[in-house]
Amino acid sequence: MIGYSGGLDSQVLLHGLATHRGRWPERTLAAIYVDHGLQTASAAWGEHCGEVCRALDIPFRALRVDARPGPGESPEAAARRARYAALATELGPDAALLTAHHRDDQAETLLLQLLRGAGPHGLAAMPLAARLGRGWLLRPLLAVDRADLLAYAQAHRLRWIEDASNADAGFDRNYLRHRVLPLLRERWPAANRALARSARWCAEAAAWFDMEATVDLARIGTDRPDSLHLPALRELGAIRQRNLLRYWLRQLGLPIPDHRQLEHVLRDGLTARHDRQPRIHWPGGEIRRYRDTLYAMPPLVPHDARRRLVWRAGANGYPPLELPGIGELALRETSGAGLRATALAGGELIVRFRQGGERFRPTGRRHGQELKKLWQEAGVPPWERDRLPLLYRTIQKEGKAEERLVAVVGLGVAAEAETTPREPGWEPVFRPC
Repeated sequence: MIGYSGGLDSQVLLHGLATHRGRWPERTLAAIYVDHGLQTASAAWGEHCGEVCRALDIPFRALRVDARPGPGESPEAAARRARYAALATELGPDAALLTAHHRDDQAETLLLQLLRGAGPHGLAAMPLAARLGRGWLLRPLLAVDRADLLAYAQAHRLRWIEDASNADAGFDRNYLRHRVLPLLRERWPAANRALARSARWCAEAAAWFDMEATVDLARIGTDRPDSLHLPALRELGAIRQRNLLRYWLRQLGLPIPDHRQLEHVLRDGLTARHDRQPRIHWPGGEIRRYRDTLYAMPPLVPHDARRRLVWRAGANGYPPLELPGIGELALRETSGAGLRATALAGGELIVRFRQGGERFRPTGRRHGQELKKLWQEAGVPPWERDRLPLLYRTIQKEGKAEERLVAVVGLGVAAEAETTPREPGWEPVFRPC
C-alpha cells in the first residue's frame, strides 16, 4: 500500500511501482490518501488522487482524520501523528505501507532533530524499515535525492499537486528546505549524502544503546512491564540509568521526557525517602514511585469512584464489561479456583469501586480485613486502588436485598464464594486501559 498524497514524491513512487508491478505478481498494489482537513482543497486533491489511481488500475482509498493539534503540539506533529495512527489501522500482518520520503527529507529530519537537542535515536532520523501497527512502514526512496525524482517526473510527463503550504517558511521544515539547505548545498554539494550518512551512524549507535538497555531491563524489570525495581536501578551508573529509562518508556509507548525531567526522575525517584511517593510528569506521561518500585504510565484520567455498574449475564455467560476510562472486566473459566457458579446465580453482578471502610476476607484468610490494609500488604500502588473493580452480588437477608463483596481485582475472590477443588469456577480478569 502506497501513502499517496498526489505530490511530486508520492506521484513518482506510485508511477514507478505501477510501471514495474509485473515483477511482483504475488503482491497487491494499492494507494491510500489521508485527508487531514487542514486545507480547503484537500477534498479536491483526494479526487485527483482517485482519478490517477483509476487510470493506472490501482485500488484507491481516502481516509479523513482529525489532525487538530493538542496542547503544546505543533500542527506538523499533530498531522503526522493522526496520519500514521490512521494508516496503522489499515495494515495487516503481511502488509506494508510505502512512503516516498527521500534523501532531502532525511537531511531535513536530521537537522530538525539536531536543533531540538535530540540524542542518537532522534538523530537516526527516519529508518528504511520500521514496524507500523501489525505491518511495516517502508521508505524505498530514502537514498534518492529529490532532484532525481523531479527529473523522473518530467521525463514521464507526470502531473502532480503543488501544495502552497509547502512554500510557507513559517513551518520549521519548510524553512530548512527553502532557506538553510540550499545554502549548505551551495558550499557543500554532497550535504544530503553526508547528513544521511550521519543518520545511519546514529542509528547504529542507537541500536547498540538499545541492546545494552535490553540486558539491564531484564535484570531491573519486574513481573509488570510498567515497573522497575529501584534497588537494582541504583546499582547502575548515571549514563546507563538514563539510557534504560528512555528505552523502557519507548517500549511502553510513552513520550520521552526532556533532559531536565529525566534528571528529576533520577533525583526524586531514586533518592526520596522510602515513605515518599514522588510523581514526575511531562506531556503524555508520568512516573510514580511506591516503596522500592518505579511505575510509568500515561496521565491518569479523572475517575468517579462513586460509579456503580450492573453486569448482566447473556446467553453465553457474562460478556466483557467496559469500564470507561479504566479498562475491561471479564470472567475466565477455571477449575478449582475463582467464583463458584452459585456466586453468579441470578445472572447479575454489581461492579463498584472503593469508597473507604470496606472489609474483605480473601481465600485462605480466617478473618476479614479492611481493603486498605490488604492492598498495602499486596503492594498495590495507592493510585491504582480506587480504580480496581470490586464485584458484589445481591443476596436476600431477612427480607432485604444486600450487596455482598465476592471478589476484588488484585486480591482474589472471597472465601465464602470460592469454588471447591475440581469444581468449575470463574476468575475475574481485569485489563487496564
